[in-house]
Amino acid sequence: MVVVSITPELALDKSHIYAGGLGVLEGDKLYGAGDMGIDYTVLSLHYRHGYVSVSFQGIQPLLAPERQNREFLEKLTPEEEFVVTLRNTEVIVRPWVYKYKTAKAVLFEAVCPQWARKLTDRVYLEDSAEESFLKYALLAKASSYYIRNVISLDKINVIDLEESYTALILSMLDVSDKARIIIHTPGPWGHPGFPGEYIAREFGLFLGDNVNLSEYALSRLKSAIVVSRKQEEIIGRIFPAYAGKFKGITNGIYLPRWMHPELYMAWKQGLFQKEILVKARAESREKLLSLVKAVKNNVNAEGKPIIVWTRRLARYKRPYFIARFIEENPDINAFFIIAGKPHPRDQDGIEYLRKFRELDLKLANVVYLPEYDVETARLIIQGSDLWLFTPFSGWEACGTSFMKAQVNGVPVLSSRDGGVLEVVEDGVTGWLFGQDLRDFINIYTDPRAREIDEKEYAEFRSKLLWIIDMYHKDPEKYLEISMNAWKRTPEKVDMTGVLKKYYFSGTTSQ
Repeated sequence: MVVVSITPELALDKSHIYAGGLGVLEGDKLYGAGDMGIDYTVLSLHYRHGYVSVSFQGIQPLLAPERQNREFLEKLTPEEEFVVTLRNTEVIVRPWVYKYKTAKAVLFEAVCPQWARKLTDRVYLEDSAEESFLKYALLAKASSYYIRNVISLDKINVIDLEESYTALILSMLDVSDKARIIIHTPGPWGHPGFPGEYIAREFGLFLGDNVNLSEYALSRLKSAIVVSRKQEEIIGRIFPAYAGKFKGITNGIYLPRWMHPELYMAWKQGLFQKEILVKARAESREKLLSLVKAVKNNVNAEGKPIIVWTRRLARYKRPYFIARFIEENPDINAFFIIAGKPHPRDQDGIEYLRKFRELDLKLANVVYLPEYDVETARLIIQGSDLWLFTPFSGWEACGTSFMKAQVNGVPVLSSRDGGVLEVVEDGVTGWLFGQDLRDFINIYTDPRAREIDEKEYAEFRSKLLWIIDMYHKDPEKYLEISMNAWKRTPEKVDMTGVLKKYYFSGTTSQ
């Protein structure tokens, strides 16, 4: 089985070449595939300056490029450079290779000319629509070259196109019998459109005045994958002409990357003992509080549940739920960790970041952690007591942060969306609130969105107050939920099972 996955971002350990959940998921797939012995190659771009580094001047957010970690860069090996053509100009591309067992990532860096070099500077950050198009045209042309000349198309069983940005390769290679598009979001940012003149100039095909890349891929390919069962219905309604092509394969996580080592080993051996969980959680809490105190020195979390909201700062993830709760309950007997980064051009996200900073400065029981990467996320997940997952129902394709919490015995309080519906058992391994909406409601324009928010916030607030009270007054009940989460979640979210469905269950053209 030879698999190629093409993705706009990828979270490898110690790296800053990703923006969020898609990159982390694709990194988990790579490590899982390596453990399974799959001949697995991920093709992406080598973003020299990462995504976003957050700092502040007072409450004003300062969003700057990231620095790549030297430890990550030292694991990359350069391969022979090659040339592709963009804007009728030769562009030199250098592949950087990262290896893990039988899996590898090939990261394409535009070396010169200078205008092309800028295309591999930052993740999802461009100065114009044309620059955005050229970035993904570069990924398509570099991937096509590598598939033809290094891997060999004839040897490949499956090509997975992660999100629509990667669909431009269909204008270069006839891979309709091997390729599938994987749709990771119902949100409009995941279904970009570009002027047909751009595509005609770079690929010699005129496909219309404006080309939606999702529709283009769906029209060319025999099948598509969405990342939870619920999304089969949601995406089918967004693209009704292709509803019969969608198959749901729910995301998972690479357990060795995210579980506390002692919990992981005990799970593998079937040793579900309270003492093991309590010890691991206590050790993790101590490490997490050391991190917190390095950022903010006037904190006191002694005897308090550590409650966490850490997501990309986007409206549909509803960061305003936790901000409002904290403002309404400033003296509550709990400690809050909030984290996440906005896209530098998302004004909503920047406002949420400013609000998080205000809460951090104002209250001793709140800390905002500005540098939120894979390594920090692991510390937060393993050391917390309650994980909050609050997307507007219908907008979260799957989500995996709640999975990472649950496998560490950290219960989740979640809205009813994405993969949560298949993983979290209400009142058994965690808690749910809100409606399971199957209509895709436009949260920016539909007046129903505000009404839904108000109703669901009231339920969220009530359940969160109740859970905090339980933590203090009925610790055995809280521990029972934690044990259930640790016992029952890993087998549901193990990346090994996900990859078997992707490549060994009749979903591929082997």
